[in-house]
Amino acid sequence: MARVQSRYVCQSCGASVLRWEGQCHACGEWNTLVETVVREPHPRPPAAVSAGAGAPPTPLSHAGETAPIRTPVGIGELDRVLGGGLVAGSVVLVGGEPGIGKSTLLLQVAAGIADGAGVLYATGEESPGQVRLRAQRLGLTTGRVGDAIRVVAETGVGRIADLARQERPGLLVVDSVQTVASEDLDGPPGSVGQVREVALRLMELAKGDGIPVVLVGHVTKDGTLAGPKTLEHLVDVVLSIEGDRSGALRLLRAAKNRFGSTEEVGVFEMGERGLAEVPDPARAFLGEHDGPAPGSVPAPVLEGTRPLLVEVQALVAPTGAPSPRRTASGVDPNRLALLVAVLGRRAGIGLAGHDVYANLAGGLSVDEPGLDLPLALALASSFRDRPLVPGTVAIGEVGLLGELRSVSGLERRLREAARLGFTRAVVPRAGGRVPSSVDGLEVVATGSVADAIRAALAEAPVGSARGR
Repeated sequence: MARVQSRYVCQSCGASVLRWEGQCHACGEWNTLVETVVREPHPRPPAAVSAGAGAPPTPLSHAGETAPIRTPVGIGELDRVLGGGLVAGSVVLVGGEPGIGKSTLLLQVAAGIADGAGVLYATGEESPGQVRLRAQRLGLTTGRVGDAIRVVAETGVGRIADLARQERPGLLVVDSVQTVASEDLDGPPGSVGQVREVALRLMELAKGDGIPVVLVGHVTKDGTLAGPKTLEHLVDVVLSIEGDRSGALRLLRAAKNRFGSTEEVGVFEMGERGLAEVPDPARAFLGEHDGPAPGSVPAPVLEGTRPLLVEVQALVAPTGAPSPRRTASGVDPNRLALLVAVLGRRAGIGLAGHDVYANLAGGLSVDEPGLDLPLALALASSFRDRPLVPGTVAIGEVGLLGELRSVSGLERRLREAARLGFTRAVVPRAGGRVPSSVDGLEVVATGSVADAIRAALAEAPVGSARGR
């Protein structure tokens, strides 16, 4: 059998050459040549035959009336993010930092699928014995689940595809895509060409045989999944596991989902028996304090359709350095710098000579304009060393003029805060009629960040240096 030929194709302009070069001779871009298998084009049928064999155009109102077949994996938080379960013939990429829990989660997914169908688990990083040890810690080696999950240590994509066609499993797991290689390319496993070719071969398997495929992709130093960003465009669903490895909480997000929403988030807690669903995610990211603490502001945010209460923490400390530090964790650093400028100009809180640190408790990352007001209140609270009025939450967007703007889903956020026992909320006045109370929660509407600071902060204690 003749060896399959390959070419180095520029990812910028599409030019191809026989050997790798640092610079594309056609467009001049550097390091854009990727080894790609040359596939023989299918012969085109005659025009008359092609015109008669094609399907006629279908009205949009009748196109695709059948809903995709979904298989629930038995993990409610994961099914929520996927949109109801795994779709037959889909390719799912799961990414995350090393040790975050990717393999643990996929073993639990395999156990959920194994109740109704077999699972083929192809591992290229670990031996079957190592996979069994992890499954033993999770309690998945006995009973029907232990027999239905079949493990194979294989790094050849052709062999994995052949085994999947023979076994006809209900799910194929490949851990990880960087360790699998195609025999048609000379590049090492994990290279850009190999990763793309392996993903294409597994996508052909999934689409042609209707077998859902789950790939594990490592996160590189620059934060991309599986090295090249082009791999994310090949798959149907991209899931990322976030969180602090030293902490217990893990967040599952969908960066791409062709079969559902990308706004949902799943909350898990890492324990001895793997990733467990958090029973009350809205309370999971709230800090625990003996009493009101300066620099701490609870904020109701929306992650998809789910309201969560997060604790925004800020620390303002005097510094003699010519360039004060601005450090943010879980929030946008540019937004933090903007709020520092607005507070100094519009609220009389000058932080030019102070180091500023901002953080979201629990390792959560939120990119929402509604977090502006809680962050501004946390900075003011820490600067003046005055906590918020007990039982107060805040939400709202802050403009450059110091005005407050409303956020979407305000009543839903406030109802969740009331359910968790909060009694007072500081919200923007703009955006229409604001109710005076929601489920017993007192709503204080303010028009500017200066008014919000006066309404949210507690009275200064007697003898306080800040108060004097």
